[in-house]
This record gives sequence, C-alpha cells and structure tokens, in this order.
Amino acid sequence: MGRLTTHVLDAAHGCPGSAIKVELYRVEEAGLQLLAHAVTNSDGRCDAPLLEGEAYRSGVYQLQFAAGDYYRARGLPSPSPAFLDVVVLRFGIDAQQEHYHVPLLLSPYSYSTYRGS
Repeated sequence: MGRLTTHVLDAAHGCPGSAIKVELYRVEEAGLQLLAHAVTNSDGRCDAPLLEGEAYRSGVYQLQFAAGDYYRARGLPSPSPAFLDVVVLRFGIDAQQEHYHVPLLLSPYSYSTYRGS
C-alpha cells in the first residue's frame, strides 16, 4: 500500500521545522476535503504518514503548513501581515507509485519543495 509523508526544514535557522501545523486536503470538485492534520515533531517530520491504506488514491492534494505561526512562536519579528503565513502546496498523486514524500524547505520570505524519496 502507498503512503504520503512530509517534513519541514527551516532554512533560515539551519534546523528541522518542529511544531509546525500541517493539514492535508483532497481537492474535489465541490472544494477541499480535510483528510488529516498533524504537527511536526522535533525532527520536522510527522509521526505517521498523512495518507495511507484505502485512502491513498490517485488525485490532486493540497498540503498546508502554518509557517507564520511557526516563525511568530520563534520570536522572529515579521511584518503584519507576514509575507508567508500559510504555505500551500498543491500536487498530484498517482496511486500506482508506492510512496510520495513532499518536503518543504522554509524561510520567512521563501520556500521550495520537491518530490523526495
């Protein structure tokens, strides 16, 4: 069975992005369907896959990361509103693939992602 995982690296501080709220949605014609929510651990990872088993199927998904809350909790001064508050990554899954890993490299003013392994 396939699974979807993620992790966050704080590029501004050179450390894992811990205690970041993450939400996973399936993009449907009627809108977004919340499938899972988690908070990253001290290694910047979610403790369990966000999607697996029968729920793991082909489709369009959206990960949302509470980046603004994370940097505010770190005491980083930021403008109001923050340049990056919620980082949204929309991507497709082909359920024939066994594992999708979608990392986020984050700073207060930029981010990048890729399909990891």
